[in-house]
Amino acid sequence: MKPAIHLPEAFTVTQEQFEQLVWANRNVAMERTAEGVLIITSPTGGNTGRRNAGLTAQLWNWNQESELGEVFDASTIFCLPNGADRSPDTAWVALERWQALTPEEQDGFPPLCPDFVVELRSKTDSLKELQNKMQEYLENGCRLGWLINPQNQQVEIYRPWQPVEILRSPQTLSGEDVLPGFVIEVNQLF
Repeated sequence: MKPAIHLPEAFTVTQEQFEQLVWANRNVAMERTAEGVLIITSPTGGNTGRRNAGLTAQLWNWNQESELGEVFDASTIFCLPNGADRSPDTAWVALERWQALTPEEQDGFPPLCPDFVVELRSKTDSLKELQNKMQEYLENGCRLGWLINPQNQQVEIYRPWQPVEILRSPQTLSGEDVLPGFVIEVNQLF
């Protein structure tokens, strides 16, 4: 039987308390808002996990060739500049930003917002909550974000200081100038 965490409604925690909770409950995926509200995230189903693994693998393969940064999976928690602790489904950080962190910062929850993030919507995810999360990434320094929504076969592209671009049933997605040369076939994600 897996241990359960029961929290009072609107329970808030500090950064230090959050880290202690995460390390003490490694089998429970958690995030924390900038206001200190703890969020317990649901595990993914098979199709979402398969899609996310494929996406992360493609980004990893591109990065092995380009050597421009570091790739992170959905288990990585980033401490954003606004104080939120977030785990994108897939993330990438430019090499110079990653190397500017101390070894301790690299081992813990990196204190930065990734340059590129992907949120892959599962059937149980609230679209509005994911859209808000994508906006939060932008506000904290993200340079490119994709919200992939297999249910509607659409992708929302987030860029700083631009309106969200919505693509319906796109064939490919480009990493643009953030991830030069990175292109994926989207049909594998739908």
